[in-house]
Amino acid sequence: MIEKTINFKKRFDELTELISKPEIIADQKQWKKLVKERAGLEEIVEAHEKLVKINEELDNIHAVLENEKDKEMIDLFKSEEKICHENIEKLEEEIKILLLPKDENDDNNVIIEIRPGVGGEESALFAGVLMKMYTRYAERNHWKVEIADLSETEIGGVKECSFIISGKGAYSKLKYESGVHRVQRVPETESQGRVHTSTATVAVLPEIEEVDFEILDKDIRIDTYRSSGAGGQHVNKTDSAIRITHIPTGIVVACQDERSQLKNKERAFQILKSKLYDYYKGQIDKEYKENRKNQIGNAERCERIRTYNYPQGRVTDHRINFTIYSLDTFLDGDIEEMISNLTLADQKERLEKAINS
Repeated sequence: MIEKTINFKKRFDELTELISKPEIIADQKQWKKLVKERAGLEEIVEAHEKLVKINEELDNIHAVLENEKDKEMIDLFKSEEKICHENIEKLEEEIKILLLPKDENDDNNVIIEIRPGVGGEESALFAGVLMKMYTRYAERNHWKVEIADLSETEIGGVKECSFIISGKGAYSKLKYESGVHRVQRVPETESQGRVHTSTATVAVLPEIEEVDFEILDKDIRIDTYRSSGAGGQHVNKTDSAIRITHIPTGIVVACQDERSQLKNKERAFQILKSKLYDYYKGQIDKEYKENRKNQIGNAERCERIRTYNYPQGRVTDHRINFTIYSLDTFLDGDIEEMISNLTLADQKERLEKAINS
């Protein structure tokens, strides 16, 4: 395993030297690229150095055991030898995971879109609950949340919303949230106390800073309109909200949170770049339609990835058959345990594929 990781250590040291050179620092685009590459190697280099250190300890123990005659001392060193082997085994398993191909967008910020699915007004209310849940999770991680577009119902539900969560590794954590979320509860709109089932859809995209394609002026249409609040009430008297339509793909992006039309336009273009990146990447893989269907579905109840059951106070992720019995704290943004289990399941699946391929 040391032989497999030594090249990563060499590249890490090479990058450390490169990013300190004045000519590299002067080229900020190149410098940022190298810094990002170096940051991606930190974990595996740290594991490599630990492995080297433990192996050196093991060599020292073996050297002592060759000449040691005292039984108590032999037992002591044998015990230390066992601990070293256990630590090596544990480290090698960690390194196997670290050697798996990494999603190039894992360290990126994320764009989250939430829309009601089946269930009318109750679905819109649940969409608002999910928006609050992700916002609270971001706050727990000290990440920044920026609302790009928010359309609310008269009683506080969410017709649709999109927001950006900025923080290192945000996409790596939240990318598993894409899909249909199902809720089972007595709706606020239900007077007879019956449990209803509703859904909302969540889409998670990495925010893309740079793209290798050009957005042509002739391919976009920009419309301006007045920002509106709950029930369609205008929250300002100027046409500061922006809607951009990418004509070839039909992708539409709206941004109305900023008072400035220019800021809304900049933010809308940033979101459009990420959506087009997702689209074109899917085209290259020839799986765009399937991926989008898998991620969003059509909001039917049967296409759920997770169920939030209010009467029983539990939340279950159906992809990994994992249940948490603390719904209130989960909806308050305490979702790390679920995300950790989803990440672990994904790593195990990819590791098995790598071993069997």
